[in-house]
Amino acid sequence: MTEKRTSKSAKILYRPWGLVASMLGGVIAAQIFQRVWSAVDPASEDPPTPLQSEYHLPKIIMAAAVQGAIFTVVRALINRGGARVFERWTGEWPGD
Repeated sequence: MTEKRTSKSAKILYRPWGLVASMLGGVIAAQIFQRVWSAVDPASEDPPTPLQSEYHLPKIIMAAAVQGAIFTVVRALINRGGARVFERWTGEWPGD
């Protein structure tokens, strides 16, 4: 695997793009999670949170695990895609 060129200015210039991409990724991940959770548990409108006493712990843990997995995968896809677009525009890889 070849290492991409990175300069300090590329890292600095990428920060605003990365911040916007991360916020967008959070919105997308939340929507995906809502749809997945409604398929997993059609009886409940919203996924359980840790402070809701009417839900048992296994259900709360399952919701947290599904949400964490979705957010992590979406974040990785958004960050990687954003870095590739940035590299195409500038010729420099923003990470490493």
